[in-house]
Amino acid sequence: MNADASHITVIILAAGASKRMGTPKQLLEWGKNNTLLGYAVDTALGINPSEVIVVLGAFYEQIENKLKDLPITILKNEEWRSGLGTSIACAAQYILESPEKISNILIMLSDQPFVTSEYLNNMCSEFVPNEKCIIASSYQNRAFGVPAFFDISYLKELTALHDDYGARHLLKRHESLIKTLHPPRENPDIDTPEDYKNNFNTNFLKNTD
Repeated sequence: MNADASHITVIILAAGASKRMGTPKQLLEWGKNNTLLGYAVDTALGINPSEVIVVLGAFYEQIENKLKDLPITILKNEEWRSGLGTSIACAAQYILESPEKISNILIMLSDQPFVTSEYLNNMCSEFVPNEKCIIASSYQNRAFGVPAFFDISYLKELTALHDDYGARHLLKRHESLIKTLHPPRENPDIDTPEDYKNNFNTNFLKNTD
């Protein structure tokens, strides 16, 4: 039996300081009257999950103000400076302490705007609950990455993450259990002004078809 999105909690990681961008990239324009982070939230909500959690850190007040009317849970990671893993741990701890909300977990980033709800639904259709299932996105260099699904049995391991490698060590530890799915198109992170400039035209064309 494949996973039902209503039993999935989505974690969107958006706590970074955007040092290479030079401005909060979470709030960069993307789509029609939207931002990079807002677009990621819309994509996550598009699969009708049980809950969408957005983990913020740097620029918390500025970004939270833009999200407060959305049907999501906003967490503040006080340890965001220590890296991506701490944001995953922050959200996983929240889930662990909320038994009524426990479900399987989908982790995604706020700066991968070419991820679509359709792709997330395809991942969901491949996910088999209660079998220690992990589904990770596969990239050209054969690296595993996000978006990635984790069975709830990995929750305590997720709470223990503490560095800037995100879930990479956990994925490596359980490599034999991982299923991979290829994103339907190139899925760049938007990290620098050049990344944003190079991909903004694609975004514009996509949203004016």
